[in-house]
Amino acid sequence: MRYLYIDTSSSYLYTSIVEEGKVVSEIKEEYGQSLSKVALPRIVSMFEDNNLKPIDIDKIIVVNGPGSFTGIRIGLTIAKVYAWSLDIPITTILSLEAMAISSNKDKVHVPLIDARRGYVFTAIYDNSGNEVLKPCHIKLDELMEKLDGIDNYEFISNDEFEELEVESYSPDFLKIVNKYKDKKKVNPHMVNPEYLKLTEAEEKKHD
Repeated sequence: MRYLYIDTSSSYLYTSIVEEGKVVSEIKEEYGQSLSKVALPRIVSMFEDNNLKPIDIDKIIVVNGPGSFTGIRIGLTIAKVYAWSLDIPITTILSLEAMAISSNKDKVHVPLIDARRGYVFTAIYDNSGNEVLKPCHIKLDELMEKLDGIDNYEFISNDEFEELEVESYSPDFLKIVNKYKDKKKVNPHMVNPEYLKLTEAEEKKHD
């Protein structure tokens, strides 16, 4: 089986082709605002460099949030069109899940994504990968309160938090794919973003 993993939920392009328990190719590069322009060409070049055709993929695993609104849409658009046009199975995972599973430390994992204005996207997973706090949009102060009484935890992020010691996130593609490769496939048309919060326009409607 050959899997394609796509994560554009941040300013980074994280993508990989995994085959029979081995990483065939991978990209871990930060593109910032250029991500929308380079994501698809870089994925195409990854296929070309390995003499693969799009139809050679058996399943697509795509990150559907949380994170950058624009970034999430980029990866989902690529993955959904790809899966629909070639009838390739597709499934989704959260960026927070990918961040937690990629850690090699025997600790409680607390992935963090800066959501601005004192808020974060986060979750808490024990060292066996079980959910202690489900993925949410929460004030950082409230998260710290929930961590009271929990020992030996680590924050994982590619964002900077002045008051926190944070482990840099680098996806372990093999671990991610091995954990989620058998996750139930989804109809491509039903693959939707998981923003975990309202957009600014939606928030204004509720004010």
